[in-house]
Parts: sequence; structure tokens; C-alpha cells
Amino acid sequence: QVQLVESGGGLVQAGGSLALSCVASGRSFSMYKMGWFRQAPGKERSIVAAISSTGDNTYYVDSVKGRFTISRDNAKNTVYLQMNSLKSEDAAVYYCAADRIRVVVTPVDYWGQGTQVTVSS
Repeated sequence: QVQLVESGGGLVQAGGSLALSCVASGRSFSMYKMGWFRQAPGKERSIVAAISSTGDNTYYVDSVKGRFTISRDNAKNTVYLQMNSLKSEDAAVYYCAADRIRVVVTPVDYWGQGTQVTVSS
């Protein structure tokens, strides 16, 4: 069993930055691929970024490339999402996800509870 707890969401002005963190409890964090999804009101939950178990490979949805950076620290059981140059369309609830095989699509093995990101114009 893996529990994921996100933090770092909040209110930011357009053009600003936020850093999200997701701490995993349980064993074998380093065996999981990790991802960040987001869900805006009335929209489906969709992948934002993903990172391989070792951190060697990353994936970004086109709309965040060059602005967001995903990283992980396996010694701290933590995955991060640095979000820069935030836009109003980035506003959503952001969810951390873990899966042993593939994390860019649902279903995934584990979800966090989500953290709200609000972008003011």
C-alpha cells in the first residue's frame, strides 16, 4: 500500500510560480513511476507530467513544456512539480499518481488527495 500526500498548492498571479510536492509513504517508492495529473471544473482528469522510477526519463503534455519541471528524490520518497509562468488555464486540482507500469494514463495504482492551484489574472 502506498499513500500519497500533496502539498504546495495555493493562489498565484498569472506569470508566477508554484512548487508542488508529493510525499509517498510505504515501501518501494523507487519502483514506481510517478505522475502529476490535473482536473479543472467540468473537465476530465488528465496527465500533466510524468517521471520514470529512476528519474532518467520525463514526459510533459505539450501545454506545459518549457514551463513545468517534474523531478523526484527517491531518498526522500518525494516527487516535485515546479510550475513557472503560470497561466489561468493551469488552474485546477493537481493530483499526484503512482503506478508500477505506466502512469501517463488512468487507471493508476495510487492517487493523492489533490491540491488546489488557483491562478488569478
